[in-house]
Amino acid sequence: MTRDIAELQRIASQVRRDVVRMVHGCQSGHPGGSLGCTDYLVALYFAIMKHDPSFNMDGEGEDLFFLSNGHISPVFYSVLSRSGYFDKAEMATFRKLNTRLQGHPTTHEGLPGVRIASGSLGQGLSVAIGAALSKKLNGDDRLVFTLHGDGELQEGQIWEAAMFAPHNKVDHLISCVDVNGQQIDGPTKVVLSLGDLNAKFTAFGWEVMEMKGNDMAAVVEGLHKAISLSGKGKPVMILMQTEMGAGVDFMMGSHKWHGVAPNDAQLEQALNQLEEALGDY
Repeated sequence: MTRDIAELQRIASQVRRDVVRMVHGCQSGHPGGSLGCTDYLVALYFAIMKHDPSFNMDGEGEDLFFLSNGHISPVFYSVLSRSGYFDKAEMATFRKLNTRLQGHPTTHEGLPGVRIASGSLGQGLSVAIGAALSKKLNGDDRLVFTLHGDGELQEGQIWEAAMFAPHNKVDHLISCVDVNGQQIDGPTKVVLSLGDLNAKFTAFGWEVMEMKGNDMAAVVEGLHKAISLSGKGKPVMILMQTEMGAGVDFMMGSHKWHGVAPNDAQLEQALNQLEEALGDY
């Protein structure tokens, strides 16, 4: 499933429309990080990963993706739906009673594409390492991808997993940190500075690279580079520079839109900036 950059950009525009409409529809959710990570997830599901929307939990012979920062579920649900995992009309149920589209992804709802519950931050890397080791034991050479927030790196479990992966040569793991410098209480450098992430992950034994996360061509190129670095004895870490709220001008540049829903006027303003490329749900 390969598409050119222009088509991926159009898909990303539609996904951003889905994000703001979902959060507006229930007046709850996390638009900022969802918008910032849209290009990455669109590239992953529509151009990079080998995956099957008919979906089974084992994912044998497929690339796997684990969303660790589960609060950005709107973008995850949109990308899953738009790539064929479930009908787009279901996005209208986001965060509503009896929905499968919970505010943070869960497995007991049986939503296709979701392999772990990720409401509690810090756990996704550990789960992904387990899945990657299982693939090795099963002779399955496909890759495992993860996405994390930079604020999430303040969780200690991340660093236990970060030690474990290089020690055990989990070299078909490609992790990505959304480095937008924002978290719910303010800038990460103010809440709890993360220091030099490149130096830290390098010291832990990872192959580290950086990429621009809101430039579709750069994201696709960066993911191909990450794949070329895999399989050489080290896990790969992508430090992805993004802007919270990317694609909607008044949501950018601040932590304010981490977990705030747009009102009617703000929704209209946002949608006026985003092409309806695939048809709204």
